[in-house]
Amino acid sequence: MVASMKIDTFRIGGDLPVYRLGFGAMRLTEWDAPRDSTLAIEVVRRAIELGVTLIDTADAYALGANEELLAKALHPYPAGLVIATKAGQSRPGREQWKPLGRPEYLIQQAELSLRRLRLERIELFQLHRVDPNVPFADQIGALKQLRDDGKIRHIGLSQVGVAQIEEARRTVPIASVQNLYNVTDRRYEDVLDYCAAAEIAFMPWYPIGGGAHATADGPLAQVAKEVGGSPAQVALAWLLARSEVVVPIPGTRSSIHVEENMAAANIELTQEQFQRIAFV
Repeated sequence: MVASMKIDTFRIGGDLPVYRLGFGAMRLTEWDAPRDSTLAIEVVRRAIELGVTLIDTADAYALGANEELLAKALHPYPAGLVIATKAGQSRPGREQWKPLGRPEYLIQQAELSLRRLRLERIELFQLHRVDPNVPFADQIGALKQLRDDGKIRHIGLSQVGVAQIEEARRTVPIASVQNLYNVTDRRYEDVLDYCAAAEIAFMPWYPIGGGAHATADGPLAQVAKEVGGSPAQVALAWLLARSEVVVPIPGTRSSIHVEENMAAANIELTQEQFQRIAFV
């Protein structure tokens, strides 16, 4: 492969084009976020100005307030904007996440997301986590019902393995997979390879990895100096060069960081630089 960073779009589900640098909205309404939503609205609007056409949210982010914020900031939505949301995980506390995949719950949450986002149809609806206490087929069946009823367009999964994707695809097409993945955490390499072969969008969450990997003498920092960018930008550039199906969704509460993240599209990595980072 040639590690080029001239990116354009990826068609989720084969018919839903999105720019290959998205925006993760979770941090806009985190527990420590300011109660005044003015700055959060400015950030997400700036992301749209810079070319973002895919925003990722979930029903569990601030108990629905994240979806409401996006509607407040962006509705009526600009043409071509895709707001992907998720259900299947509750959040009883700041550091507490609990899978919840009963079919009736997933359907209920989809309906609530439609209301909060002010949408007639959700273009991409993802199963936030697989609930080990509910048959997987029942969880996928609920999403299929939502699609058949016209409530959602495409179905995605999050934090899944190859076997689960294959099982789900026997019931309904899967358009996206959202797993943890960045230059220092590539435990789902096999899932990314599977998605690439099947032309399924792979949306890595935590794509920059919190910056802990960007040590002054590490490969990311070295390459950043060579290309005139930041380690965070190089981390995103590496993901975009990794496969054409990769659609990173970095999140931030800062307009400056949004601008920095989007500027990663201007960075071109040589094959040697790409391989050097690959061995971080």
